[in-house]
Amino acid sequence: NRRKKKDDNILEITSIPNPFPELCCSPFTSVLSASLLPKATSRKKQVIKVYSEDDTSRTLEVPSDITARDVCQLLILKNHYIDDHSWTLFEQLAHSGLGRAIEDHELVMEVQSNWVMEEETKLYFRKNYAKYDFFKNPLRFFPDHMISFPSETNAAVRHSGILQMFLSSSTYPEIHGYLHAKEQGKKSWKKWYFLLRRSGLYFSTKGTSKEPRHLQFFCEFSNSDMYMSLPGKKISGAPTNYGFCFKPNKSGGTRDLKQLCADDEQSRTCWMTAIRLLKYGMQLYQNYVQPYQGRGGCSPLNVTPMRSISENSLVAMDFSGHRSRIIENPTEALSVAVEEGLAWRRRGCLRLNSHGSPVAMSNVGMCIHRSQSWFHHKISREEAQRLILQHGLVDGVFLVRDSQSNPKTFVLSLSHGLKIKHFQIVPLEDDGKLFYTLDDGHTRFTDLIQLVEFYQLNRGVLPCKLKHYCTRIA
Repeated sequence: NRRKKKDDNILEITSIPNPFPELCCSPFTSVLSASLLPKATSRKKQVIKVYSEDDTSRTLEVPSDITARDVCQLLILKNHYIDDHSWTLFEQLAHSGLGRAIEDHELVMEVQSNWVMEEETKLYFRKNYAKYDFFKNPLRFFPDHMISFPSETNAAVRHSGILQMFLSSSTYPEIHGYLHAKEQGKKSWKKWYFLLRRSGLYFSTKGTSKEPRHLQFFCEFSNSDMYMSLPGKKISGAPTNYGFCFKPNKSGGTRDLKQLCADDEQSRTCWMTAIRLLKYGMQLYQNYVQPYQGRGGCSPLNVTPMRSISENSLVAMDFSGHRSRIIENPTEALSVAVEEGLAWRRRGCLRLNSHGSPVAMSNVGMCIHRSQSWFHHKISREEAQRLILQHGLVDGVFLVRDSQSNPKTFVLSLSHGLKIKHFQIVPLEDDGKLFYTLDDGHTRFTDLIQLVEFYQLNRGVLPCKLKHYCTRIA
């Protein structure tokens, strides 16, 4: 009886009219088509581990179709970093000492699927300033003695449109030069004359002959990845430190590597840049002009990239009077800059300690630089060169380190012209005060922080300004 009375009460309740009858789906007509309904996402989740420079790792749960650029963007947002489009995901093979920068469009899960159990492979998150530098300065990456153009193109088009020729499907410049190649299954190296063409990489069995009967096929790039040899000749026994190799995607180990070695850094950079352009083509240019585009869905389309301020937009200002003014005369601006630099050096060298009282820089200047990201304590010359090489051989990449030969001095390691140069920072004592200098005392600084900040704004005795510092912790 209770159940019957309850059912009667339910039937007595008046039904609420539907305010949107046109949205009701009847068995005869369907207003909402299946294409308009949100589809259930079937993307699988995967777990990856990404390391930083100090070997601390971070585990991420990401979609299975995420790209390397999307992983970098995700780490940038999580760590609140500034995105200057130089953050890169690196693949590093610990045992063989090989490493490569994963291209922005590559799928991370496909990269991990090619890993073998015998090799300890890690993903690193760090900066690579030279990732797309060849789009800005193409002539520096392709020297005249290593490149040959099709005979139908004139000289003016060759140099102005060199990148367009690389990205074109009809014409492709030919890269040629000598390389050391390691014989398969042997420890010996032989020097051959190599040629890079659209069909692959070849070497000549007779001098510099380019006749088809003298050319032998060495490698193609569709089913292999290109790696740089980080430790140089220590592990592989190469004749020089400028090695690179090709590793098949489904490789059984180091025995399947095809190893090459160049005579200098400019030659290696030219070969590796040309092979990247040959393998990926227009995809590299799309990565360069559209850094936020990706498939993984982690790209913040509503976030505008930070605008970089060029040196041409800076103006000279005079703040000595009651009102600031713009110095329009270049001669006056130069004299004011020199006078300000002299006054800066004459200024009292005092800083505040933890209690707020001033202390002499002779006590603080010896250790204040150790907290800076660009300072590396006791690393060797080879380790400094490896760090700069990993960050990209762009003009202005630098770090400061302790000198190995003289414990009281420091060394500024700087990249310029695809070479790494080292400058000794010498301490000087004058009137009981300690200074640091790069030019035999002509320009003096009370600590290394002042020295680095000065050469970030002025070239001075250096070949270029300090622009990007290498840090051990990304």
